Amino acid sequence: MKMILVRRFRVLILMVFLVACALHIVLDLLPKLERRAVRPSGEPGCSCAQPAVEAAAPGWAKARGRPGEPPAASSAAGDAGWPNKHTLRILQDFSSDPSSNLTSHSLEKLLAAAEPAEGALQGREPGSPRPRDLAHRPLLRDPGPRRSAPPPGPSGGSSLLARLFEHPLYQVSVPPLTEDDVLFNVNSDIRFNPKAAAENPDWPREGTENEEFLPTGEVAVDSYPNWLKFHIGINRYELYSRHNPAIEALLRDLGAQKITSVAMKSGGTQLKLIMTFQNYGQALFKPMKQTREQETPPDFFYFSDYERHNAEIAAFHLDRILDFRRVPPVAGRMVNMTKEIRDVTRDKKLWRTFFISPANNICFYGECSYYCSTEHALCGKPDQIEGSLAAFLPDLSLAKRKTWRNPWRRSYHKRKKAEWEVDPDYCEEVKQTPPYDSSHRVLDIMDMTIFDFLMGNMDRHHYETFEKFGNETFIIHLDNGRGFGKYSHDELSILVPLQQCCRVRKSTYLRLQLLAKEEYRLSLMMAESLHKDRVAPILYRPHLEALDRRLRIVLQAIRDCVEKDGPHSVVEDDLDPEHRDPPGR
Repeated sequence: MKMILVRRFRVLILMVFLVACALHIVLDLLPKLERRAVRPSGEPGCSCAQPAVEAAAPGWAKARGRPGEPPAASSAAGDAGWPNKHTLRILQDFSSDPSSNLTSHSLEKLLAAAEPAEGALQGREPGSPRPRDLAHRPLLRDPGPRRSAPPPGPSGGSSLLARLFEHPLYQVSVPPLTEDDVLFNVNSDIRFNPKAAAENPDWPREGTENEEFLPTGEVAVDSYPNWLKFHIGINRYELYSRHNPAIEALLRDLGAQKITSVAMKSGGTQLKLIMTFQNYGQALFKPMKQTREQETPPDFFYFSDYERHNAEIAAFHLDRILDFRRVPPVAGRMVNMTKEIRDVTRDKKLWRTFFISPANNICFYGECSYYCSTEHALCGKPDQIEGSLAAFLPDLSLAKRKTWRNPWRRSYHKRKKAEWEVDPDYCEEVKQTPPYDSSHRVLDIMDMTIFDFLMGNMDRHHYETFEKFGNETFIIHLDNGRGFGKYSHDELSILVPLQQCCRVRKSTYLRLQLLAKEEYRLSLMMAESLHKDRVAPILYRPHLEALDRRLRIVLQAIRDCVEKDGPHSVVEDDLDPEHRDPPGR
C-alpha cells in the first residue's frame, strides 16, 4: 500500500511538471502566432529589429524575446532602451551620473522615448521626421544650441579657418631640408613596398587583383597611396607640412577606404584594433565608449578613465590649429561590426568574443588588460559602431622611434605624489639632465604641456621621437584618448611644467595670443575644423567653450612668468632665422 502511494505521488509530480512545461510552451508560442497574424497586413506590431540583425549577421544564433511578452510591449521596451537591469549591466559604463548609466551604444535606443525632450532642445516639433540615413549620422548630437556656420572670409569666400592659416604666423617656413633632415629619401637606395610596410605578409588582395602598388622610386610620387605620401613627407621639423594635400586626402581615406583585415592591438588597458585598408594603409581604431556630453566623474583617477575616440579626433585638429603638426591624422568613421570587423578578421581571439545582446545588437569585447569583458562590451545599432581611426606612423623596421619618459610624468598611484608635485625647483634639475641641457627639448615639452592643458589630458607618461633625427627634432603627440573628459574643470596641475620652467617659444606665444582674439577665437576654429569630420559633431559645446577659457589661463601663466623673470628670459625667439632653434618650424 505504501509503495502504491509513493508511485502515485511520483506520477502526480510528473504530471504537474508536464503541465507546467506545456503552459510555458504555449505562452512562448502565442506572441509568435500573433506576430505572424499581424505581419501580412503590415499593421503596427511587427518586430523589425530581429530580422535586421539576422540579415546583418547570417548564421548567427537568433536572439529571442522575453517569454509571454506581447509584441507591442516588446517593441516598446526595445525602443525605450530595454528596462532590464541584467540587460543594462552588459553595456553599462562607470558614469557617476545616474541618468547616463547607459553606454553610448545603448543611448541611441532611447531616441524614441526622448523624442519630445530632444525636439524641444533642438528647436523642432516633437514627432517631426528624423534624418533618413541613420548609419551615417552622428550617434550623439549636441543637445545645446547650435552656432551658425562661420561667415566667409575676405579672400575669395574662404572660411575663418582658411583665413587663420593665411596669417603670417602660419607662413613661417622650415629651414632648407638636407638628406639628413628627411625621414625617407625617395631617391636613395631604399625602396618601399606598401605591402611590406603594412606589416602583414599574407595581405588579402581582395578587390585589388588587377592593381599593383610599386615600390617608391619606381613610379611617380603622385601615384603613391596617401598614407605613403604622408610617411615620406615626415622630416626633422614637422610630421606633415601645412599645405600637404595628401593629409586631407588621407583623412578621407580613413573614413571611406575598404577595410580588408582587422586584428587586436597587443598591450594597453583598453581594446584597440589595427585596421588595414585595401591600399595597404593601416590605422588604429578606437571604438566609441562614452557619449559626447558624459564627463569623467570627479572621483575617477586619470588612469582609470575610458579613452574617448572623439578626443583622438579633436586632438589632431587642435594640434593642427596650434601649428604644432605633431599628431598623426585622425578621422571618425561608422564601422559595420559584421562586415568590416567580424567577417574580415583573422584574429580568432577577437572573433570568439562576438555575441548578440538581449537588445538584438551585435557586440564584441576582445581582450585587453582591464575593460574587455561582457560587462564592457562594445555594441552596435544593430551592427554599426562609431570610432576613430588614427593613421599609422611608418613601421619601426623602416623608421625607428625612441621612447622618452616624460619628466613631469604622474605617479600613477592613488596616494604617492611625483617629485615635480612637491619640489618647486624641479625644472632646474630637469634642465641639467640630457637631452634637456643642450637642446630645445624643454621648449617642446612646454608646447606639449599647453596642448595637454587645453585638452585636459593628464595621461602623458611618455613621448616619442624619430631616432634618425637624434635629439634635435620634435616630440610626437601620440595617444590623446584621455583628453576632453571634463569641460567643467580645468586641471591646473597640467600647467606645472610651464609655471616651473617659465619658457615658451615666441611662435607658440604669438599664436596663442592670436587664437584669443575674437576674429580668430580658438573655439570657432575648432568648431569649423571638426565640422568636416564624418561623425561630427565631435565635441560637446561646453568643451569648445572650455578651450577659450583654458587659453586665457595659459596666457595669464605666461604673463606671470614674464613679470617675474622678464620677456627675454621667458620667450625664446624662434622666428628670427639667426636664432631659430633646430627643431623649430
